[in-house]
Amino acid sequence: MDQTILLIDDDPSLRRVTEYNLSARGFTVLAAESGFQGLEFFKTHHPDLVVSDVKLGDMNGLDLLEQIKQESPDTPVIIMTAFGSIEMAVQAMHKGAFNFITKPFDRDTLILSCEKALELTGLRSQARLLAHEVNRLTGTKGIVSASSAMKELLETASRAANSEATVLISGESGTGKEVLARLIHQNSPRHKGPMVAVNCAAIPATLLESELFGHVRGAFTGAVKDRKGHFMTASRGSLFLDEIGELAVEVQVKLLRAIQERQIQPLGSEKATKVDIRIIAATNLDLQERISNGDFREDLYYRLSVIPLFIPPLRERIEDIPALVSHFLKKFDAPADVCFSRQALNQMKTYHWPGNIREMQNIVERCIILRKTPLIEAADLNLPGMETRTSVLDPVIPDEGISLEAIEKAYVIKALEKAGQNRSEAARLLKIPRHVLLYRLEKYNL
Repeated sequence: MDQTILLIDDDPSLRRVTEYNLSARGFTVLAAESGFQGLEFFKTHHPDLVVSDVKLGDMNGLDLLEQIKQESPDTPVIIMTAFGSIEMAVQAMHKGAFNFITKPFDRDTLILSCEKALELTGLRSQARLLAHEVNRLTGTKGIVSASSAMKELLETASRAANSEATVLISGESGTGKEVLARLIHQNSPRHKGPMVAVNCAAIPATLLESELFGHVRGAFTGAVKDRKGHFMTASRGSLFLDEIGELAVEVQVKLLRAIQERQIQPLGSEKATKVDIRIIAATNLDLQERISNGDFREDLYYRLSVIPLFIPPLRERIEDIPALVSHFLKKFDAPADVCFSRQALNQMKTYHWPGNIREMQNIVERCIILRKTPLIEAADLNLPGMETRTSVLDPVIPDEGISLEAIEKAYVIKALEKAGQNRSEAARLLKIPRHVLLYRLEKYNL
Protein backbone atom coordinates (compact mmCIF):
# COMPACT_ATOMS: atom_id res chain seq x y z
CA MET A 1 0.00 0.00 0.00
CA ASP A 2 2.99 2.26 0.80
CA GLN A 3 0.92 5.16 2.14
CA THR A 4 1.85 7.07 5.26
CA ILE A 5 -0.63 8.21 7.92
CA LEU A 6 0.34 10.68 10.64
CA LEU A 7 -1.58 9.81 13.83
CA ILE A 8 -1.72 12.53 16.50
CA ASP A 9 -3.27 11.63 19.89
CA ASP A 10 -2.10 12.48 23.42
CA ASP A 11 -3.84 9.40 24.90
CA PRO A 12 -1.09 6.69 24.90
CA SER A 13 -3.40 3.66 25.04
CA LEU A 14 -5.79 4.87 22.31
CA ARG A 15 -2.82 5.95 20.20
CA ARG A 16 -1.27 2.47 20.42
CA VAL A 17 -4.56 0.71 19.54
CA THR A 18 -5.24 3.02 16.59
CA GLU A 19 -1.63 2.71 15.38
CA TYR A 20 -1.90 -1.10 15.53
CA ASN A 21 -5.19 -1.18 13.59
CA LEU A 22 -3.86 1.09 10.85
CA SER A 23 -0.54 -0.80 10.61
CA ALA A 24 -2.40 -4.13 10.41
CA ARG A 25 -4.24 -2.75 7.38
CA GLY A 26 -0.93 -2.09 5.62
CA PHE A 27 -0.42 1.63 6.27
CA THR A 28 2.86 3.12 7.44
CA VAL A 29 1.99 5.00 10.65
CA LEU A 30 3.83 7.92 12.23
CA ALA A 31 2.57 8.36 15.80
CA ALA A 32 2.85 11.75 17.54
CA GLU A 33 1.90 12.34 21.19
CA SER A 34 1.30 16.11 20.92
CA GLY A 35 0.20 18.77 18.48
CA PHE A 36 3.63 20.37 18.18
CA GLN A 37 5.31 16.99 17.63
CA GLY A 38 2.65 16.23 15.02
CA LEU A 39 3.40 19.47 13.16
CA GLU A 40 7.11 18.68 13.26
CA PHE A 41 6.49 15.18 11.86
CA PHE A 42 4.17 16.64 9.21
CA LYS A 43 6.77 19.12 7.94
CA THR A 44 9.52 16.49 8.01
CA HIS A 45 7.78 13.42 6.56
CA HIS A 46 4.97 14.89 4.39
CA PRO A 47 2.42 12.13 5.14
CA ASP A 48 -0.41 11.21 2.76
CA LEU A 49 -3.06 11.57 5.49
CA VAL A 50 -3.36 13.05 9.00
CA VAL A 51 -5.61 11.56 11.72
CA SER A 52 -5.77 13.80 14.78
CA ASP A 53 -7.64 14.07 18.06
CA VAL A 54 -9.23 17.44 18.96
CA LYS A 55 -7.93 17.68 22.56
CA LEU A 56 -4.15 17.40 22.37
CA GLY A 57 -3.10 19.08 25.61
CA ASP A 58 -0.61 21.48 24.05
CA MET A 59 -2.83 22.47 21.13
CA ASN A 60 -6.41 22.40 19.90
CA GLY A 61 -6.85 19.90 17.07
CA LEU A 62 -8.88 22.37 15.00
CA ASP A 63 -6.02 24.90 15.21
CA LEU A 64 -3.68 22.11 14.15
CA LEU A 65 -5.99 21.34 11.22
CA GLU A 66 -5.86 24.99 10.15
CA GLN A 67 -2.05 25.04 10.22
CA ILE A 68 -1.81 21.81 8.22
CA LYS A 69 -4.22 23.14 5.59
CA GLN A 70 -2.16 26.34 5.28
CA GLU A 71 0.97 24.25 4.80
CA SER A 72 -0.58 21.68 2.43
CA PRO A 73 -4.20 22.32 1.33
CA ASP A 74 -4.50 18.98 -0.50
CA THR A 75 -3.50 16.76 2.44
CA PRO A 76 -6.67 15.20 3.89
CA VAL A 77 -7.21 15.42 7.66
CA ILE A 78 -9.57 13.24 9.71
CA ILE A 79 -10.57 14.66 13.10
CA MET A 80 -11.37 12.36 16.08
CA THR A 81 -12.96 13.42 19.36
CA ALA A 82 -14.77 11.99 22.36
CA PHE A 83 -16.57 15.30 22.88
CA GLY A 84 -18.22 15.69 19.50
CA SER A 85 -21.00 18.09 18.71
CA ILE A 86 -22.69 19.22 15.50
CA GLU A 87 -21.19 22.68 15.96
CA MET A 88 -17.67 21.24 16.28
CA ALA A 89 -18.20 18.98 13.27
CA VAL A 90 -19.35 21.93 11.14
CA GLN A 91 -16.38 23.97 12.32
CA ALA A 92 -13.99 21.15 11.41
CA MET A 93 -15.50 20.79 7.93
CA HIS A 94 -15.30 24.55 7.36
CA LYS A 95 -11.61 24.42 8.24
CA GLY A 96 -11.10 21.69 5.63
CA ALA A 97 -11.40 18.37 7.50
CA PHE A 98 -12.15 15.37 5.29
CA ASN A 99 -14.18 13.65 8.01
CA PHE A 100 -15.17 14.00 11.66
CA ILE A 101 -15.33 10.81 13.76
CA THR A 102 -16.62 10.62 17.32
CA LYS A 103 -15.08 8.26 19.87
CA PRO A 104 -15.56 5.45 20.55
CA PHE A 105 -15.49 4.21 16.96
CA ASP A 106 -14.91 0.75 15.57
CA ARG A 107 -11.81 -0.15 13.58
CA ASP A 108 -13.66 -0.54 10.27
CA THR A 109 -15.17 2.96 10.48
CA LEU A 110 -11.74 4.57 10.80
CA ILE A 111 -10.10 2.39 8.14
CA LEU A 112 -12.92 3.01 5.65
CA SER A 113 -12.63 6.77 6.20
CA CYS A 114 -8.84 6.60 5.72
CA GLU A 115 -9.19 4.62 2.49
CA LYS A 116 -11.75 7.07 1.07
CA ALA A 117 -9.58 10.06 1.98
CA LEU A 118 -6.52 8.53 0.31
CA GLU A 119 -8.58 7.54 -2.75
CA LEU A 120 -9.74 11.16 -3.13
CA THR A 121 -6.14 12.37 -2.79
CA GLY A 122 -5.10 9.98 -5.56
CA LEU A 123 -7.83 11.26 -7.89
CA ARG A 124 -6.86 14.87 -7.23
CA SER A 125 -3.22 14.06 -7.91
CA GLN A 126 -4.23 12.41 -11.17
CA ALA A 127 -6.25 15.48 -12.16
CA ARG A 128 -3.22 17.72 -11.51
CA LEU A 129 -1.05 15.43 -13.64
CA LEU A 130 -3.63 15.60 -16.41
CA ALA A 131 -3.64 19.39 -16.32
CA HIS A 132 0.18 19.42 -16.38
CA GLU A 133 0.19 17.06 -19.35
CA VAL A 134 -2.24 19.30 -21.25
CA ASN A 135 0.07 22.23 -20.62
CA ARG A 136 3.08 20.26 -21.88
CA LEU A 137 1.41 18.87 -24.99
CA THR A 138 -0.86 21.73 -26.06
CA GLY A 139 0.65 24.87 -24.59
CA THR A 140 -2.54 25.58 -22.64
CA LYS A 141 -2.67 25.85 -18.89
CA GLY A 142 -5.55 23.46 -18.44
CA ILE A 143 -8.22 24.46 -15.95
CA VAL A 144 -7.23 26.51 -12.90
CA SER A 145 -9.47 25.72 -9.95
CA ALA A 146 -9.68 25.59 -6.19
CA SER A 147 -13.39 24.78 -5.94
CA SER A 148 -14.65 21.35 -4.91
CA ALA A 149 -17.10 21.26 -7.83
CA MET A 150 -14.33 21.80 -10.37
CA LYS A 151 -12.04 19.29 -8.69
CA GLU A 152 -14.81 16.70 -8.86
CA LEU A 153 -15.35 17.60 -12.52
CA LEU A 154 -11.65 17.12 -13.31
CA GLU A 155 -11.63 13.78 -11.50
CA THR A 156 -14.61 12.62 -13.59
CA ALA A 157 -12.92 13.91 -16.76
CA SER A 158 -9.75 11.99 -15.91
CA ARG A 159 -11.74 8.76 -15.70
CA ALA A 160 -13.65 9.58 -18.89
CA ALA A 161 -10.38 10.21 -20.75
CA ASN A 162 -9.44 6.53 -20.60
CA SER A 163 -12.65 5.42 -22.30
CA GLU A 164 -13.98 5.61 -25.85
CA ALA A 165 -17.35 6.93 -24.70
CA THR A 166 -18.86 10.03 -26.27
CA VAL A 167 -18.66 13.07 -23.96
CA LEU A 168 -21.06 16.03 -23.86
CA ILE A 169 -19.67 19.14 -22.13
CA SER A 170 -22.22 21.79 -21.18
CA GLY A 171 -21.77 25.19 -19.64
CA GLU A 172 -22.09 28.88 -20.34
CA SER A 173 -19.93 30.64 -22.93
CA GLY A 174 -16.42 31.31 -21.69
CA THR A 175 -16.27 28.58 -19.02
CA GLY A 176 -13.51 26.59 -20.78
CA LYS A 177 -15.36 23.79 -22.57
CA GLU A 178 -12.74 23.42 -25.32
CA VAL A 179 -9.91 23.40 -22.75
CA LEU A 180 -11.64 20.53 -20.95
CA ALA A 181 -12.16 18.73 -24.27
CA ARG A 182 -8.43 19.04 -25.05
CA LEU A 183 -7.59 17.76 -21.57
CA ILE A 184 -9.72 14.67 -22.21
CA HIS A 185 -8.19 14.08 -25.65
CA GLN A 186 -4.58 14.57 -24.62
CA ASN A 187 -4.96 12.07 -21.76
CA SER A 188 -6.83 9.46 -23.77
CA PRO A 189 -5.47 6.46 -25.69
CA ARG A 190 -5.97 8.63 -28.82
CA HIS A 191 -3.59 11.38 -27.69
CA LYS A 192 -1.15 10.64 -30.54
CA GLY A 193 -3.91 11.31 -33.07
CA PRO A 194 -5.32 14.76 -33.96
CA MET A 195 -8.02 16.65 -32.15
CA VAL A 196 -10.10 18.45 -34.77
CA ALA A 197 -12.34 21.25 -33.44
CA VAL A 198 -15.44 22.31 -35.37
CA ASN A 199 -17.63 25.27 -34.40
CA CYS A 200 -21.06 24.14 -35.60
CA ALA A 201 -22.49 27.66 -35.19
CA ALA A 202 -19.83 29.30 -37.38
CA ILE A 203 -20.45 27.19 -40.51
CA PRO A 204 -23.54 27.86 -42.67
CA ALA A 205 -26.05 24.99 -42.52
CA THR A 206 -25.74 24.50 -46.29
CA LEU A 207 -22.01 23.81 -45.97
CA LEU A 208 -21.93 21.98 -42.64
CA GLU A 209 -22.68 18.52 -44.05
CA SER A 210 -19.83 18.86 -46.55
CA GLU A 211 -17.51 20.18 -43.81
CA LEU A 212 -18.27 17.23 -41.54
CA PHE A 213 -18.50 14.34 -43.99
CA GLY A 214 -16.63 15.63 -47.06
CA HIS A 215 -17.71 15.47 -50.69
CA VAL A 216 -16.68 13.99 -54.01
CA ARG A 217 -15.94 15.86 -57.20
CA GLY A 218 -19.11 17.12 -58.89
CA ALA A 219 -21.30 16.71 -55.80
CA PHE A 220 -22.41 20.34 -56.18
CA THR A 221 -21.49 23.46 -58.10
CA GLY A 222 -17.90 24.37 -57.25
CA ALA A 223 -16.92 20.86 -56.05
CA VAL A 224 -14.01 20.52 -58.47
CA LYS A 225 -12.23 17.78 -56.52
CA ASP A 226 -12.76 15.28 -53.73
CA ARG A 227 -12.48 16.74 -50.24
CA LYS A 228 -12.08 15.06 -46.89
CA GLY A 229 -14.46 16.15 -44.16
CA HIS A 230 -13.60 16.68 -40.50
CA PHE A 231 -14.62 13.11 -39.65
CA MET A 232 -11.84 11.75 -41.88
CA THR A 233 -9.35 14.44 -40.81
CA ALA A 234 -9.84 13.40 -37.19
CA SER A 235 -9.15 9.73 -37.97
CA ARG A 236 -7.60 7.88 -34.99
CA GLY A 237 -8.11 11.00 -32.90
CA SER A 238 -10.97 13.04 -31.47
CA LEU A 239 -13.57 15.24 -33.16
CA PHE A 240 -14.69 18.16 -31.01
CA LEU A 241 -18.10 19.47 -32.06
CA ASP A 242 -18.51 22.83 -30.35
CA GLU A 243 -21.92 24.55 -30.15
CA ILE A 244 -23.60 21.26 -31.05
CA GLY A 245 -26.97 22.73 -30.10
CA GLU A 246 -26.84 24.99 -33.19
CA LEU A 247 -26.71 22.01 -35.57
CA ALA A 248 -29.48 21.99 -38.20
CA VAL A 249 -32.02 19.18 -37.69
CA GLU A 250 -31.31 17.64 -41.12
CA VAL A 251 -27.60 17.39 -40.28
CA GLN A 252 -28.43 15.95 -36.84
CA VAL A 253 -29.97 12.89 -38.55
CA LYS A 254 -26.76 12.18 -40.47
CA LEU A 255 -24.59 12.84 -37.44
CA LEU A 256 -26.62 10.34 -35.42
CA ARG A 257 -26.13 7.71 -38.09
CA ALA A 258 -22.39 8.44 -38.26
CA ILE A 259 -22.04 7.99 -34.50
CA GLN A 260 -24.14 4.81 -34.44
CA GLU A 261 -22.57 3.11 -37.46
CA ARG A 262 -19.09 4.62 -37.16
CA GLN A 263 -19.21 5.32 -40.89
CA ILE A 264 -19.93 8.32 -43.09
CA GLN A 265 -21.10 8.92 -46.63
CA PRO A 266 -19.50 11.95 -48.35
CA LEU A 267 -21.81 14.20 -50.36
CA GLY A 268 -22.29 12.86 -53.87
CA SER A 269 -20.87 9.44 -53.01
CA GLU A 270 -22.79 6.18 -52.89
CA LYS A 271 -20.10 4.48 -50.84
CA ALA A 272 -19.98 4.53 -47.03
CA THR A 273 -16.58 4.91 -45.39
CA LYS A 274 -15.61 3.59 -41.95
CA VAL A 275 -14.24 6.14 -39.49
CA ASP A 276 -12.20 5.66 -36.32
CA ILE A 277 -12.80 8.68 -34.08
CA ARG A 278 -14.01 9.68 -30.66
CA ILE A 279 -16.72 12.34 -30.41
CA ILE A 280 -16.55 15.13 -27.80
CA ALA A 281 -19.38 17.67 -28.06
CA ALA A 282 -20.07 20.92 -26.24
CA THR A 283 -22.94 23.35 -25.90
CA ASN A 284 -23.90 26.50 -24.03
CA LEU A 285 -27.59 25.87 -24.75
CA ASP A 286 -30.14 23.90 -22.75
CA LEU A 287 -30.51 20.86 -25.02
CA GLN A 288 -33.47 19.52 -23.03
CA GLU A 289 -35.35 22.73 -23.79
CA ARG A 290 -34.39 22.50 -27.48
CA ILE A 291 -35.65 18.91 -27.52
CA SER A 292 -38.97 20.10 -26.07
CA ASN A 293 -39.17 22.75 -28.81
CA GLY A 294 -38.40 20.22 -31.54
CA ASP A 295 -35.05 21.83 -32.39
CA PHE A 296 -32.83 18.95 -31.26
CA ARG A 297 -33.25 15.21 -31.65
CA GLU A 298 -33.65 13.33 -28.37
CA ASP A 299 -31.95 10.19 -29.74
CA LEU A 300 -28.90 12.24 -30.76
CA TYR A 301 -28.79 13.83 -27.32
CA TYR A 302 -28.57 10.43 -25.63
CA ARG A 303 -25.90 9.29 -28.10
CA LEU A 304 -23.81 12.36 -27.31
CA SER A 305 -24.26 12.42 -23.52
CA VAL A 306 -22.93 9.00 -22.60
CA ILE A 307 -20.70 10.91 -20.21
CA PRO A 308 -22.22 14.35 -19.47
CA LEU A 309 -19.91 16.97 -17.93
CA PHE A 310 -21.18 20.34 -16.68
CA ILE A 311 -18.75 23.22 -16.12
CA PRO A 312 -20.25 25.58 -13.53
CA PRO A 313 -20.14 29.31 -14.31
CA LEU A 314 -17.53 31.45 -12.60
CA ARG A 315 -20.10 33.12 -10.31
CA GLU A 316 -20.75 29.67 -8.76
CA ARG A 317 -17.05 29.06 -8.06
CA ILE A 318 -15.83 32.40 -6.72
CA GLU A 319 -13.16 30.63 -4.67
CA ASP A 320 -11.33 30.15 -7.99
CA ILE A 321 -11.04 33.89 -8.65
CA PRO A 322 -7.75 34.59 -6.77
CA ALA A 323 -6.05 31.60 -8.45
CA LEU A 324 -7.34 32.66 -11.88
CA VAL A 325 -6.14 36.24 -11.37
CA SER A 326 -2.70 34.95 -10.42
CA HIS A 327 -2.72 32.63 -13.45
CA PHE A 328 -3.57 35.44 -15.88
CA LEU A 329 -0.98 37.78 -14.34
CA LYS A 330 1.65 35.17 -15.18
CA LYS A 331 0.15 34.44 -18.59
CA PHE A 332 0.40 38.10 -19.63
CA ASP A 333 3.91 38.50 -18.15
CA ALA A 334 2.88 41.16 -15.65
CA PRO A 335 5.80 42.60 -13.63
CA ALA A 336 6.34 40.86 -10.30
CA ASP A 337 5.08 43.85 -8.26
CA VAL A 338 1.74 44.08 -10.11
CA CYS A 339 -1.18 42.76 -8.06
CA PHE A 340 -4.89 43.32 -7.40
CA SER A 341 -6.00 44.96 -4.15
CA ARG A 342 -8.20 43.13 -1.68
CA GLN A 343 -11.08 45.46 -2.61
CA ALA A 344 -10.60 44.65 -6.30
CA LEU A 345 -10.67 40.91 -5.60
CA ASN A 346 -13.77 41.31 -3.42
CA GLN A 347 -15.53 43.21 -6.19
CA MET A 348 -14.60 40.46 -8.65
CA LYS A 349 -16.16 37.94 -6.27
CA THR A 350 -19.48 39.80 -6.24
CA TYR A 351 -19.61 40.41 -10.00
CA HIS A 352 -21.97 38.23 -12.07
CA TRP A 353 -19.37 37.31 -14.78
CA PRO A 354 -21.69 36.78 -17.78
CA GLY A 355 -18.60 36.08 -19.93
CA ASN A 356 -17.03 33.77 -17.31
CA ILE A 357 -13.31 32.90 -17.58
CA ARG A 358 -12.95 34.52 -21.00
CA GLU A 359 -14.31 37.81 -19.66
CA MET A 360 -12.04 37.66 -16.62
CA GLN A 361 -9.00 37.03 -18.82
CA ASN A 362 -9.81 40.11 -20.90
CA ILE A 363 -10.33 42.29 -17.82
CA VAL A 364 -7.06 41.21 -16.22
CA GLU A 365 -5.18 41.83 -19.49
CA ARG A 366 -6.79 45.29 -19.81
CA CYS A 367 -5.89 46.18 -16.22
CA ILE A 368 -2.27 45.14 -16.75
CA ILE A 369 -1.99 47.31 -19.88
CA LEU A 370 -3.82 50.42 -18.57
CA ARG A 371 -2.65 50.40 -14.94
CA LYS A 372 -1.22 53.62 -13.51
CA THR A 373 0.39 51.98 -10.48
CA PRO A 374 1.46 48.39 -9.67
CA LEU A 375 -1.58 48.04 -7.36
CA ILE A 376 -4.77 47.53 -9.37
CA GLU A 377 -7.75 48.91 -7.45
CA ALA A 378 -11.48 48.10 -7.69
CA ALA A 379 -12.12 51.31 -9.67
CA ASP A 380 -9.63 50.14 -12.32
CA LEU A 381 -11.73 47.04 -13.07
CA ASN A 382 -14.56 49.03 -14.65
CA LEU A 383 -16.94 46.08 -14.29
CA PRO A 384 -20.30 46.74 -15.99
CA GLY A 385 -23.06 47.65 -13.53
CA MET A 386 -20.93 47.33 -10.40
CA GLU A 387 -20.99 51.07 -9.64
CA THR A 388 -24.80 50.99 -9.19
CA ARG A 389 -25.11 47.48 -7.88
CA THR A 390 -26.58 47.09 -4.42
CA SER A 391 -26.82 44.08 -2.18
CA VAL A 392 -30.01 42.07 -2.65
CA LEU A 393 -29.85 40.51 0.79
CA ASP A 394 -28.92 41.58 4.28
CA PRO A 395 -28.95 38.14 5.87
CA VAL A 396 -29.34 37.60 9.59
CA ILE A 397 -28.16 34.29 10.99
CA PRO A 398 -29.85 33.32 14.28
CA ASP A 399 -27.81 31.98 17.20
CA GLU A 400 -29.23 28.48 16.70
CA GLY A 401 -28.04 28.49 13.06
CA ILE A 402 -29.97 28.09 9.83
CA SER A 403 -30.06 25.55 7.01
CA LEU A 404 -28.50 26.84 3.78
CA GLU A 405 -30.44 24.19 1.85
CA ALA A 406 -33.71 25.46 3.36
CA ILE A 407 -32.88 28.99 2.19
CA GLU A 408 -32.04 27.78 -1.31
CA LYS A 409 -35.20 25.68 -1.49
CA ALA A 410 -37.32 28.65 -0.36
CA TYR A 411 -35.88 30.88 -3.09
CA VAL A 412 -36.44 28.20 -5.74
CA ILE A 413 -40.10 27.97 -4.68
CA LYS A 414 -40.47 31.79 -4.65
CA ALA A 415 -38.92 32.06 -8.14
CA LEU A 416 -41.28 29.41 -9.51
CA GLU A 417 -44.27 31.22 -7.98
CA LYS A 418 -43.15 34.56 -9.40
CA ALA A 419 -42.59 32.95 -12.82
CA GLY A 420 -46.01 31.26 -12.82
CA GLN A 421 -44.30 27.83 -12.69
CA ASN A 422 -42.38 28.62 -15.91
CA ARG A 423 -39.04 26.92 -15.30
CA SER A 424 -37.08 28.90 -17.89
CA GLU A 425 -38.28 32.20 -16.39
CA ALA A 426 -37.60 30.96 -12.85
CA ALA A 427 -34.03 30.06 -13.89
CA ARG A 428 -33.63 33.57 -15.33
CA LEU A 429 -34.84 35.14 -12.08
CA LEU A 430 -32.36 33.04 -10.09
CA LYS A 431 -29.59 33.81 -12.64
CA ILE A 432 -28.80 30.12 -13.18
CA PRO A 433 -29.00 27.90 -16.29
CA ARG A 434 -32.27 26.00 -16.72
CA HIS A 435 -30.62 22.59 -16.26
CA VAL A 436 -29.16 23.74 -12.93
CA LEU A 437 -32.69 24.68 -11.82
CA LEU A 438 -33.96 21.26 -12.92
CA TYR A 439 -31.25 19.66 -10.79
CA ARG A 440 -32.38 21.73 -7.77
CA LEU A 441 -36.03 20.73 -8.38
CA GLU A 442 -35.05 17.07 -8.36
CA LYS A 443 -32.76 17.56 -5.34
CA TYR A 444 -35.56 19.11 -3.26
CA ASN A 445 -38.28 16.87 -4.73
CA LEU A 446 -40.25 19.89 -5.97
